[in-house]
Amino acid sequence: MTAHLFAVSFDASQPRQLAQFWSGLLGREVVDDPHDGVLLRPARDTEFGIRFAPNQQPKVVQNRMHFDLTSSSLEDQRQTVARALDLGARHADIGQGPEIDHVVLADPEGNEFDVIAPGNNFLAGCGFVGALACDGSQKVGYFWSAALGWPLVWDQGEETAIQSPNGGTKITWGGPPYMPNGGRDRVRFDLAPDPDVDPQAEVDRLLSLGATRIDTDAAAGRLVLADPDGAEFSLLTSR
Repeated sequence: MTAHLFAVSFDASQPRQLAQFWSGLLGREVVDDPHDGVLLRPARDTEFGIRFAPNQQPKVVQNRMHFDLTSSSLEDQRQTVARALDLGARHADIGQGPEIDHVVLADPEGNEFDVIAPGNNFLAGCGFVGALACDGSQKVGYFWSAALGWPLVWDQGEETAIQSPNGGTKITWGGPPYMPNGGRDRVRFDLAPDPDVDPQAEVDRLLSLGATRIDTDAAAGRLVLADPDGAEFSLLTSR
């Protein structure tokens, strides 16, 4: 493996305030980010960072990535929902029916997330952040498995999922139908090359796997690429 998942990055009009919300909900430490944002530091090697980057572009469509938070009991689910609402979340309507057993919420800037009911076998053992659920194709699941060196742990129909060899949060892609793309993806992956890897060699590897090059943001220390579904991600460079 020549790159690792540095963080899942959220655009935010108020990055520090949004980081404080997620810090309170997840129990993670807020630290300054070397790439002009605010970061929730991973607490263990089964976690990735969660980054909040300044951007004033308004959110206009449902995000194509969201967190699934797990519950050990119905009371635990209720307490997570109550804690999120106390911190500034709200209930969200994304067209879910009354028959669902998970609770759909949105953080203070409108980013959707789910609080999953207990007894979900697929997320068992994955931790509180059980999954990062993504809108995307089987092909893009294969791409990210190869890009990160994370094995496929689900490949049924057109649904895929990967997980770090260390365990922890799964990343899933649900297959069709796909959500509309509202322009710039407000939630995306930030990758970082391993210290002994030439960044250009890593760019070439990602391109060979099916990525496309979008732009270079030298001031922010990143190269912007897109995966085979056209979802943007960044390869961070040293500052």
